[in-house]
This record gives sequence, structure tokens and C-alpha cells, in this order.
Amino acid sequence: MLKPIPIAEAGADVPVRTPPHNFEAEQALLGAILLNNRAVERVSEFLRSEHFAEPLHGRVYAACLALAAKNQIADANTVRSWLGHDADLIANGGHAYLGRLTGAATTIINALDYGRLIYDMHLRRELIALGEDIVNDAFEPKSGDGGRQQIELAEGKLFNLASAGEGEGGFRPFVSAVTEAVVHAEAAHKREGRLSGITTGLRDLDRKLGGLHRSDLIILAGRPSMGKTSLATNIAFNAARVFREETTEAGEKKTIDGARVAFFSLEMSAEQLATRIIAERAEIPSHKVRQGELSHPEFERLVATAGELHTLPLYIDDTPAVSVSAVRTRARRLKRTQGLDLIVIDYLQLLSSSGGTRFENRVQEVSDITRGLKALAKELDVPVLALSQLSRGPEQREDHRPQLSDLRESGSIEQDSDVVMLIFREQYYLERSEPGRKSEETDDKFEKRHADWQARAAEVHNVAEVNIAKQRHGPVGTVKLFFDGQFTKFADLDEQHGDFVRD
Repeated sequence: MLKPIPIAEAGADVPVRTPPHNFEAEQALLGAILLNNRAVERVSEFLRSEHFAEPLHGRVYAACLALAAKNQIADANTVRSWLGHDADLIANGGHAYLGRLTGAATTIINALDYGRLIYDMHLRRELIALGEDIVNDAFEPKSGDGGRQQIELAEGKLFNLASAGEGEGGFRPFVSAVTEAVVHAEAAHKREGRLSGITTGLRDLDRKLGGLHRSDLIILAGRPSMGKTSLATNIAFNAARVFREETTEAGEKKTIDGARVAFFSLEMSAEQLATRIIAERAEIPSHKVRQGELSHPEFERLVATAGELHTLPLYIDDTPAVSVSAVRTRARRLKRTQGLDLIVIDYLQLLSSSGGTRFENRVQEVSDITRGLKALAKELDVPVLALSQLSRGPEQREDHRPQLSDLRESGSIEQDSDVVMLIFREQYYLERSEPGRKSEETDDKFEKRHADWQARAAEVHNVAEVNIAKQRHGPVGTVKLFFDGQFTKFADLDEQHGDFVRD
């Protein structure tokens, strides 16, 4: 028989834990601001009035911000006038309390440290509240929320708390958006490639797109065997290879070129994907790597190439049939722990929608998936490159070239995306359509048809076309690329020599 747990006797000492706070730091910072308004400039970028544990201190800080915005001096007199008949200020002595704040002032040099301390206390209070909410939700879950869904929701809340201040919702003044646009334009001007987005490593494609832009959903679609995965892998590698970052004055790391890449491979394993990248860089046929037919020099070249690539900021998740909510959770976690600049998903039709939602048909589910991916791109402020299958429409046309209407299962793919690229290789179809001799056809006529086929096959050998069929912020058109199937290699096309552009 279980013994009852003894109840604490009345009057027994019960430890009470107060939420983290530091009133002295708040007073010291406010005093510094009242003495020298330039202290506001050091903390206003990240510190808001609601971050103060003492509500009166928050209102005093808000008054200082408002006066600074009007180019007016914020001191004990003007703040007292601004707050008017604030009951808490009056109860604490009114003007005399503001005078005591000034007396508690730290120097402007220490203002940033005190501001960070106040913000850290705020985060810890929010973390405590979040923990209580997680516990309460686990005890009394909402209908339909299983344990896994609750974990994903909790991770989402943690990510939002970790990134608080970086991407707050709500209205933004137009001047803020204009300033950010100029900053991006300046970064593109200074960058060697003159790109405002993340480089694809392909010169002509970058010229057309301006790189892969933050918060964009980019669809790369094509029929099987056109090279979708190869192109996506090449882009991911090229972006990771040139990744560079710098540390700002505030101590934050900022990407200045290339990208840290998350690659969700729902079709291929991480090992297969890595083999493709190594084979392409070492210029060894990937089938020889898989079948173990490498010569000793080729194997040594493979090992050397692998050694050069092991430090790339490229992260692969090869979980099959992953859901959009799981992609969001894992991407958030990666951004929080390692940083994240680009997400690649291979491919869209293998994703499942977020748990707990039932759809009448696959079209509705795909629509929900594309909306989720677009929301993810905006939330994490990174481009999302998602591969997509096309319907059999191109097979019914004589030239086999894909169109936007061929996007499989849902028109929402075209609607929700910012860029749609359709990949096509005429070589694939020509190799499978060598002309045969027709009945009652003369030798001369057959030889002429066969010679024309050979000439066309030679013309499109190792040539891929990427049709930018939709671009919300730029021109559409077709870009020709070099493609070598045995190395799964995409590169810039040297049309004069029918080869890739060599560095």
C-alpha cells in the first residue's frame, strides 16, 4: 500500500521564486539616458519598453524614445511633463524620483551592457512563462494535438522567442523598408557578383534571377530524368562553397556571400547525395563510384575531393515522407543553432501536409503544402527552392517543352511561388527517337532524315534549357546551361565551343 505524501504544515517555510529582474540595472540605464540622450542610440535597436520588469521604468523609457523621435531633449523635466499624471510616478515621488534615477546613472559607455542585461532578464521571464504554458498544454492538450504536434508547437514558440526582435510582426514604417532595401542594394553593389540574392554558381542564371532572394518560394520543375535533383544539388553546393560571414559591431554573425544550406532529400539518401557532389567535383562518373569501378588514381582524387568538401555548411536531412511542419521545426532548429540562409526540398510531391488536417483530395493537400513553404520562406527570411514533378503534358507535345500548365496536381504551385523554373533537355528525347526507315522510303530520303537527326543531336548534346516561366520581380526567359550526365554536372555553357565555361 502506498503511503500518503505528507502535506506541509501550515506556516512552514515555502520557497518563493520571483521572476528574474534587475531594477538597479533599469534605473542605471534610465539615468544614463536622462543625462545623455545619446545612450538611447545604443539600446533602442533591440530594447523596448515592455522589456522592463518594472512597468514605471518601461513608461519612462517609452517617454525617452518618444521625445528622442521628436528631436527633443529627454531629461527629468521633459519626461515628467510627457508622463503627465502617471499614478505610479506620483506615488514614487514624481520629479524627485526622476532626479534619483539621474543620480543612479551609469556612464554612456556602459549603457549597452545594461540594456543587454535588461533584455536578457526579459527573455528569461518569457522562457519561464513559455515553460508553464508547455506544461499546462501537456496536462490539458487541445483536441487533435498529439505529443509530437505539441513538441513541434513548443519548438516553434522557442524559435520565436530566440529570434525575438529579428523579425517582429505588425506594421513597419515605410522609411524602415526603404532603408533595408538600400542596404540590400549596397550589399549587392559591393559584392563581387553584383547579386542581391544568393548565388546559384551559374552566371547566366544569376543574371536572369539576380540570385535566390530571401523570403521567395522558388519552384524548379521538370519531367523525370531532366536533371532537377542534379541542378538543385549543384546550386546548393555552389552556394555553400562560397559562404562567407562577418561579425557586426553588435557581435552578431552576418552572411555576406554564399549560404548555409539545409537540403531536405525525400527521395535520395544523404550518402547518395554526397556521392553526386563528390563525383561532380572530382569529375568521376557517379556510376563508377557506386559500382566500385574506380582506378587507384580516381580513388585518390575522390578521397582528396571529399577532404576538401567536409567543411561545407551544407546540412542534409534524408527523412522520407517528412511533413511541412517537421521541415519548419528542423529548419528553425538549424537556424537557431548553426545559422541558415537557403532551404532546398527534393521534392514537393513527396512532402505531406501538417498533421491534424484532413483534405478531400490531393489537390487541396498540395495547395496547403505550397502555402506552408511560402510561409516558411517568409518566417525564416530565406529562399526556399522546392523541386516539383510535372504532369505528362510535355510527352503529348511534339517538341516536349514544358509549360506552366504542366505543374502537377495543383495550380497553387504557380500561384504561391515567386519564381517557377522549368528544366528541359532535348538530348534526352532525341536519344530515344532515332529515326527508323519507313516503308517505301528511298535511301536518299532516309539518309537525309537520319543526317538531320544526327546534326540536331550533336547541336543539343550536353545542353539543358531552364525556362524561367514566372518571376514575380524580374524578367522571364530561357537560360541555356551545360549538363554532363555522367558527372551530374551543370555549368555555364560556352555556346561557341559547345562545352562548359572553364575558370
